[in-house]
Amino acid sequence: MQHESLSAVLVGCGGISKAWLGAIAGWDEVRIVGLVDIAPEAAATRAAEFDLQDAALGADLDAMLTKLQPDVLFNCTSPKAHLPTALVALAQGCHVLGEKPLADSMESARELIEAADRAGRICAVIQNRRYLSAVRRLRRFVESGALGPLTTVHSDFFIGAHFGGFRDHMEHVLLLDMAVHTFDAARLLTGADPVSVYCKEWNPSGSWYDRDASAVALFQMTGGLIYTYRGSWAAEGLATSWEGEWRLIGPEGSVQWDGGDGFKAQVVAERGGFTSQFRNADVPPEDASDRVGGHAGVIADFLQCVRDGTRPETDAHDNIKSLAMVFGAVQSAAEGREVEVAW
Repeated sequence: MQHESLSAVLVGCGGISKAWLGAIAGWDEVRIVGLVDIAPEAAATRAAEFDLQDAALGADLDAMLTKLQPDVLFNCTSPKAHLPTALVALAQGCHVLGEKPLADSMESARELIEAADRAGRICAVIQNRRYLSAVRRLRRFVESGALGPLTTVHSDFFIGAHFGGFRDHMEHVLLLDMAVHTFDAARLLTGADPVSVYCKEWNPSGSWYDRDASAVALFQMTGGLIYTYRGSWAAEGLATSWEGEWRLIGPEGSVQWDGGDGFKAQVVAERGGFTSQFRNADVPPEDASDRVGGHAGVIADFLQCVRDGTRPETDAHDNIKSLAMVFGAVQSAAEGREVEVAW
């Protein structure tokens, strides 16, 4: 079915904007009518790279939105700018799709949701890793009931990431800058939401980060499920994938995922001995109903929801729960105790 093209302004023309613009290059569903950045040369660079010669360029977002009246805003600014940027767009009647995290604090996230509700507009987050084929396949395997109701989920994330720049000096660099992806995937895979968390952060000897770059967190989730996260951005050798490595356990068996295309699953075939007898089980292949495509998949779903008035999967009303896991872990690490996860 042919849809009328939606108009969009993209604000924040740094490196991450290339992933957004590359994902929609050649699309008829959306037109980039404006590029905004506090450094005008950055907007001009992106316009040249992606052949957006008809797009307006500027540094004043409010003025550009007033002039162009776009349908949507793509918010690729830094986390501290997510809330003020989105508030400007919502006041101008735009729907907003923004970079992760939803906001730089829980207070800002709640303010953002309230503003979107008042404006009657969608505010969503580009949690692109939800739209990986392997994540969807694993979710459908869990939903098949092959393992029974999940009781325990573990994820490991270990990469020696030599970024340089601002990340080397960030507080809670792993939790704030990366863990939201893993926490959001845990919510998707389990269908559970956070209740409480105990988290320990530290900076291992030899780390090139100024602050804590490693963390272990234990979450109590709804339904009695336990989810554990172990991670470090200062772990040299034997790196996991950027999606981590996972083990999901239920009373009828377990499944492992290597974060790529590798799955191993066993389910109980016979009980009665010291250990049960098992048979191998297959994680299903990609299905036509799966939401896939990374950035492109999230953006396409968001645009469809703008057209039909429904809520996207990564809507702020849901994504705030993933953000709450991040800030709950940060609070727990700072206070050295288990804390409630609230949103």
